[in-house]
Amino acid sequence: MSAPRVRTRKDLRRQRRRRAHTCWDHLLIAPLWPMYDVNLGTLLRTCDATGACLAVPKLPWVPEALARGNTLRTRSCVHWTGHNSVQWLADQRKRDDTTILGVELAEDAVRLADLQPARRRTIVVLGHEQTGIPPEALDELDLVVEIPMIGTGASLNVAVAGSLVGYRLAGLS
Repeated sequence: MSAPRVRTRKDLRRQRRRRAHTCWDHLLIAPLWPMYDVNLGTLLRTCDATGACLAVPKLPWVPEALARGNTLRTRSCVHWTGHNSVQWLADQRKRDDTTILGVELAEDAVRLADLQPARRRTIVVLGHEQTGIPPEALDELDLVVEIPMIGTGASLNVAVAGSLVGYRLAGLS
């Protein structure tokens, strides 16, 4: 068996797109109840890597957090949801072409490994770091995905959870 060949930066640049994707609105990662600005920066980077867009509420501190978190310094695809995240989800649910998927510990949740890549417009809803997705928003979900864990923690950091699900839905894992 031969040793793996490490790709150079030049190799990687040749394989990747030349500029940021335009918003095709197919996959949206939506941390609708953000608590930490660093998580928004991480999710913004994940969106670039997976071809997704970020959907966030227009809270006073969010635009600055996104500007600081945009380490690629390219234009990012961001959808502003307004101040009422539950109403935004209800409006999105009215679209026939959209699946709203929540990342949450719930009965009848699909395991991450069983989640298939998105074939239609999909919104990945991420809850609050401490309290999860609010009960009134759970009614707007079409599907719930659970990330199995064997450690002692109850859940992952919201940026890590969103990244794992985003990669899976983009068909990259």
